[in-house]
Amino acid sequence: MTKKEVLELKRRFTKNECTFTKVCGCYVNANREIVVTFNETFLNLEDEEFYKYLEIAKKTLSGTLGNNLLELEFPLAEENAGGKQQFLMGLKSSELKNEELLNTFYQQIIDSYDYVGNFLILLFHDAYDVITKTNDNAKLDESEEVYEYVLCSICPVVLSKPGLGYREDEHRIGARIRDWVVGVPENGFLFPAFTDRSTDIHAILYYARNAKEPHPELMENGLGCGSKQTATEKKEAFRAIVKSAVIDEEKSEEVFMEIQEGLNSMLETQEEIYGKTAAPVLLKKENIQELMSTIEIPPEVTAKIEQSFEENFGAEAPEAEFLLDTKALAANTEKKEKQVLEKQVVQLQQKLEEKTAEYDAAVMAAGTMTENNDDGTSTVKTYDVILRVKPQKVDQIKSQMIDGKKCIVIPMEEDEHANVNGVNTIV
Repeated sequence: MTKKEVLELKRRFTKNECTFTKVCGCYVNANREIVVTFNETFLNLEDEEFYKYLEIAKKTLSGTLGNNLLELEFPLAEENAGGKQQFLMGLKSSELKNEELLNTFYQQIIDSYDYVGNFLILLFHDAYDVITKTNDNAKLDESEEVYEYVLCSICPVVLSKPGLGYREDEHRIGARIRDWVVGVPENGFLFPAFTDRSTDIHAILYYARNAKEPHPELMENGLGCGSKQTATEKKEAFRAIVKSAVIDEEKSEEVFMEIQEGLNSMLETQEEIYGKTAAPVLLKKENIQELMSTIEIPPEVTAKIEQSFEENFGAEAPEAEFLLDTKALAANTEKKEKQVLEKQVVQLQQKLEEKTAEYDAAVMAAGTMTENNDDGTSTVKTYDVILRVKPQKVDQIKSQMIDGKKCIVIPMEEDEHANVNGVNTIV
């Protein structure tokens, strides 16, 4: 499925466009026991419930394809009689009216879903009359097919937070009564998939709110599909591959960022040539070899990374975009810019010190200084002796008679140095 096809379905989840026929559900407690089940005609719901259910349905089709939304395929065994794909086909065809099928489905999800706490299993049934579209997306007044599907949402149910509230029956402010509240869905699926704007009974669109923990056990045991890694999981796995190959933590981060820059450059080149609508760049073993050849690291480390990459991703080459850590890349760019600025500041400070020293030497040689007067004018004065000392030495300067002559005395420590007319003097 494409982003455009997902949006086409989501746009229908409004008061005027929605054609859900049924919504049914099952509330499960922390002991994995069914507390209550329900089955409602969707259009008969009160407005407040109607909009809340629509919001949950929309959330189940939200996020990024390849990360929060994964298209899973059924193995052939599951499409035979008794397989999970065949079971879902029956559930869809029943239009959620067969209580026995529903109870079997609920138990199937409960047994396979590794979740701690209370949760709600929701099922929606819909039949979408798919309108024909021309190449320029203009709608025609004829239908290509009726896309019939079920949408499942699995939502956590948690106690509302404790707090104070107005207790109307007692006419006072007191502790608010806590109740169980249905949250946004954590997982869910759409069956069958809506591929090329048509029914695809061989695939399912799976939803995971938390891309770091997508619940592969639900994909495999609950739905009978092979599990897939999310883009977030692939990104973290790729970072782990580099980290395990380069033992030194600081060096491994440098290597990882160099690879990231190479990936970014590859994607930018692809976009320049083919535009934003170009097909995804699949990162195969040869691409990794090409990237590694541009980085100065030992050959044995390169071989380790290539081998681990092959073992982790196998025949299913990941999209380069999914391995690109844009946040880390932006932070690294900012770090480099900061380092350049810091280097420039040091260079400017050195130049300033050099110019100051040159100026001081010139003043000493000429014996003149320009002083500002109170009225805003300046006067050039000539001196026989001009001193320039560090601020902390000023209070130590004394005037003293030595051999009948007035002298300026500046105490010096053993490790201190003096410069007289450009000549370094060790006291």
